Amino acid sequence: QVQLVESGGGLVQAGGSLRLSCAASERAFNSYGMGWFRQAPGKEREFVLAIRWSGGTTYYADSVKGRFTISRDNAKNTVYLQMNSLKPEDTAVYYCAAALYGSRLTDGSKYVYWGQGTQVTVSS
Repeated sequence: QVQLVESGGGLVQAGGSLRLSCAASERAFNSYGMGWFRQAPGKEREFVLAIRWSGGTTYYADSVKGRFTISRDNAKNTVYLQMNSLKPEDTAVYYCAAALYGSRLTDGSKYVYWGQGTQVTVSS
C-alpha cells in the first residue's frame, strides 16, 4: 500500500504561483508513474499533468500548458507541481496519484493510489 500526502495548497491571487508537493511512502516510488488531477466544485475530476517513472516523459492537459510543470525527485520519493500564472478557473482540490509501470497516465482509472487532496483557491 502506497500512501501519498500532498502539501502546498492555499489561497493565491490570480497571476500568482504555488508549488504543490506529493510525498510517497513507498520505496519503489521510482517504479510508478505519477499524476496530478483536480476537481472543482460541481465538476468531474480532470487530468492535469503526469510524469513517467524515469522523469523523461511528461503529459499535460491543454489548459495548463505553458503555466504548470511537473517534476519528480525519486531520491526523495516526491513529485512536484509548479503552478504559475494561476487563474481563478484553476481553483480546485488537487490530487496526486500513482500508476503502475506502463499505465496510460492520462487516464485516471489507471491510477491505483491517491492522495487525500489539497485545496488551491485562486482569487480574481
